[in-house]
Amino acid sequence: MTVESSKPSPAEPPDDYLERRTLRRGSAGWLLLTGLGVAYVVSGDYSGWNFGLAEGGFGGLGIAMGLMGVMYACMVFSLAELSSVLPTAGGGYGFARRALGPWGGFLTGTAILIEYVLAPAAISIFIGDYVESLGLFGLTSGWPVYLACFVLFIGIHLWGVGEALRFSFVVTGIAVAALLVFAVGAFMDFDASKLNDIPVEADAFGANSWLPMGLLGVWAAFPFGMWFFLGVEGVPLAAEETKDPARTLPRAIRWSMAILVVLALLTFFASAGARGANALQDAGNPLVEALQPDGEATALSRVVNYAGLAGLVASFFSLIYAGSRQLFALSRAGYLPRFLSLTSRRKAPYLGLLVPGAIGFGLAAATGDGARMLNVAVFGATISYALMSLSHIVLRRREPGLERPYRTPGGILTSSVALVLACAALVATFLVDVTAALIALAVYVVAIAYFGMYSRKHLVARAPEEEFAALAAAEAELARD
Repeated sequence: MTVESSKPSPAEPPDDYLERRTLRRGSAGWLLLTGLGVAYVVSGDYSGWNFGLAEGGFGGLGIAMGLMGVMYACMVFSLAELSSVLPTAGGGYGFARRALGPWGGFLTGTAILIEYVLAPAAISIFIGDYVESLGLFGLTSGWPVYLACFVLFIGIHLWGVGEALRFSFVVTGIAVAALLVFAVGAFMDFDASKLNDIPVEADAFGANSWLPMGLLGVWAAFPFGMWFFLGVEGVPLAAEETKDPARTLPRAIRWSMAILVVLALLTFFASAGARGANALQDAGNPLVEALQPDGEATALSRVVNYAGLAGLVASFFSLIYAGSRQLFALSRAGYLPRFLSLTSRRKAPYLGLLVPGAIGFGLAAATGDGARMLNVAVFGATISYALMSLSHIVLRRREPGLERPYRTPGGILTSSVALVLACAALVATFLVDVTAALIALAVYVVAIAYFGMYSRKHLVARAPEEEFAALAAAEAELARD
């Protein structure tokens, strides 16, 4: 690994500045990236989504899942276009930087960081719960398990991106295969009458057996409908380590989303139809619960239980990757302290992995509240979705002649749908967990203060995302002349 040997002037970084901040090129093709997109999300199929049944019932969560699926589909088609235009590690930050300026780029990047730092911390707690429930090695859920997760999986990332993505692909394959096996087993006990067995709240507006909490329950279930797709937007963060990113990224994003839609539908209907929505709404392990109507473990439920651990590992592992690349890009451009973007001899952003990992472990060990941290992550995610969708709209209107190797079907209409639904999901987080939303806002205020008072005056013009934005400004100036 390398270390900083001097303290250059912020306005004049050394000549080797970017050489010491490079990632390994061409390490991933579309198949590995598709696996990465699914890995970000797959743990959400195993647990978490079912708490939306308590907010909106089967019908309410079903509508919420459908609307959030539309939001993600529209957003990933927009991101596919943006990533073909600007294939850098900055991802959403880079897109917003070109469209909305430095402030827009920073706000988007910070929101993405909130998501990708908090989500792994929460998942490490869930991994601890699974380890304890399975009786593995006699361990109980606690800080030693959380620490082992961060140390082991960050270590694999430090080894190299190619090795990391292959590991993620294998573990994700196991988790997906188990979901398909689960669906076959659960559908054998499917009973449509079990879908709407949650008691109706008589005083709720619009309440009925399918919407037991009324129409407001649909809105409150938005954050849980997101859990079937949360994280897939991280695929463009692998741009600088991808073969032919202008073609590979759009393909991987589309395939990831298609696979996730199929898994979401199978998981949702099979689970509720086999066991009943009422029994699953508070279950910590809903898929296993769906296979054990009498509380007795079966061979299939044991397989799914172990596969659930694989799913959590896949998401934990891939989210660490995404967070490190977003931190790397923001640091390289000067939005965050520059030393955080230094890379090792194996071209891994080691501080970008270690610092968020230390923060995540500290939060997990100190609070043990995975649900609260996931709600904070969802709040950050919805802000970034709104800003990325807005970036697509702005660039389409302001720079219609920009070369776009891939173009979003439906154009601005598609990203506008994503923008409206993202704003609705953002407001819905206050309906579910006001405290989590306020925590995320507090982090945002601190970050904004840092950017406003210091880092916006010390940006690195040679960073790819900044150069791209500067080129746009120069072209606009020439057009005016």
